[in-house]
Amino acid sequence: MATPPLPDDLQHLPDLTAAAVEHGEVFTRRWVVDLILDLIGYTADKDLCNLKIVEPACGGGAFLGAIASRIGASCRARKRPITDALGAVHAYDLLDRNVRDSRALVEAELLAAGGLPEEARKVAEAWIGQGDYLLQPDPGYQADFVVGNPPYIRLEDVPDDRMAAYRSICSTMGGRADIYVGFYEIALRSLNPAGRLGFICADRWMRNQYGRRLRQLVTKQFSMDLALVMHDVDAFADQVSAYPAITIISNSAQGRAVAADTARSFGAEQARQFAAWYAADGPASITGDSFQAARMPHWFPEEDSWPAASPARLAVLEDLTERFRLLEDTETGTKVGIGIATGADKVFLTKDSDLVEDERLLPLAMVRDTTSGTLSWDGTHLVNPWTARGDLIDLAAYPRLAAYFEEHSEVLRKRYVAVKQPARWYKTIDKVDHRLTRRHKLLFPDMKLRIHPVLDEGRLYPHHNLYYIVSDVWDMRVLGGLLLSKVAEAFVEAYAVKMRGGTLRFQAQYLRKIRVPDPEAIDESDRVALQEAFDKRDVQAATEAALRVYGLAELPD
Repeated sequence: MATPPLPDDLQHLPDLTAAAVEHGEVFTRRWVVDLILDLIGYTADKDLCNLKIVEPACGGGAFLGAIASRIGASCRARKRPITDALGAVHAYDLLDRNVRDSRALVEAELLAAGGLPEEARKVAEAWIGQGDYLLQPDPGYQADFVVGNPPYIRLEDVPDDRMAAYRSICSTMGGRADIYVGFYEIALRSLNPAGRLGFICADRWMRNQYGRRLRQLVTKQFSMDLALVMHDVDAFADQVSAYPAITIISNSAQGRAVAADTARSFGAEQARQFAAWYAADGPASITGDSFQAARMPHWFPEEDSWPAASPARLAVLEDLTERFRLLEDTETGTKVGIGIATGADKVFLTKDSDLVEDERLLPLAMVRDTTSGTLSWDGTHLVNPWTARGDLIDLAAYPRLAAYFEEHSEVLRKRYVAVKQPARWYKTIDKVDHRLTRRHKLLFPDMKLRIHPVLDEGRLYPHHNLYYIVSDVWDMRVLGGLLLSKVAEAFVEAYAVKMRGGTLRFQAQYLRKIRVPDPEAIDESDRVALQEAFDKRDVQAATEAALRVYGLAELPD
């Protein structure tokens, strides 16, 4: 395959350095390649000469060797010469030595399949060319399959102008996206209708911020068919810490999806077992010593983050996502929020009840007040510069407050919020909404080993290390019991960032992932059970009641 010229506006770009490219080279074991080809349906029982497969970064030819073997078998079965497959494969690599090695490997595979030497050489040269897959001009074809192990090259290892060129072509490469994100995008956009992509690659894009645009593309235009996590599997020729997963994505409307996970012992034999289960219309789930998997009616519809959990738990979460509404909901007037940020807690927070005028002190709920599960206020106040209507107060009306703020004016005026608005230098970052103080609300500490809702019966205003839930409809003790359960915690655990020691972040974006039933649909006995479990901080009782309410027999690990 001749190397296509770069478009005129990209001709000036320097080559990606060999060192950077080699940093991104991780060669895939043959049994993993065979698994991916089986999962996408690229098998020798088909007439592979009439199907087009693309390998965007062929490296030493791990995928091409298996592809050549399958095309050879397909040709033999149909008594077709291998030259009929001249246009069946398109492969690229940046390094000349990789192109040479891949051509030699393909040639050897085709000779072993019964091809003539001149034919094998001609086909190998036609299939593989040196070039940058991301910067290729329109190749003039669409692919039935795209497979491979995209290079994992960090942003810092790519020359700035080349990265700028990648970003100009690949709209999904936002933020600190690594190059493999662009490979996904270009590959997906090249697929024929019903075409399939099969990559083994780092799975961080499924949850990280830089993968958001790629998740959005997949969610809106493609079908996420399989995510097979292989973090502990010996999938590559060299030992790497890449957190890989096999993803199968098709150019079709979203259909059934499979979530699967593997253990360290997952190998060639287990891969064949998994591929057979995946291809068959058999049991909804499978669990063994080396892998577990579950079929789901759909993949998760969100684009901001996809959950991470065992396949069985993911299937339950997907089912709950289908059947129940989100916790934050306009119909029930349920809202998730965060407490007030001041930008200078040492100035705005005090336990001195005589510091300023009484009406300028607002009782504030702190994380330490929630430790026992029952709100126990330690006496912290917010020195409050906001009126009940949400306006900034006139300091002239409060001489003690004015004197206090003036005493600390150097600190307050240095804050970004004050630099932007010098005349309002004594404002907090957030406004105070005085209606929130009087409302019943559930408070959640930002960081905790497990979910920890605490009821405030309209006494305090939350600090910014606390998240809160208010509702027009929910009985907060019933909702508190539901959110105390392991069912609710499972949503947060699947989406949240997990800190050292297993601590979870109970931030608003994760609490909003929780699905809940219609409050009116909960029968009286379950309402009472949830209330009592919440009052007693009985997680087991809360979980048992929640399972009934959600219509679940159990919550898988």
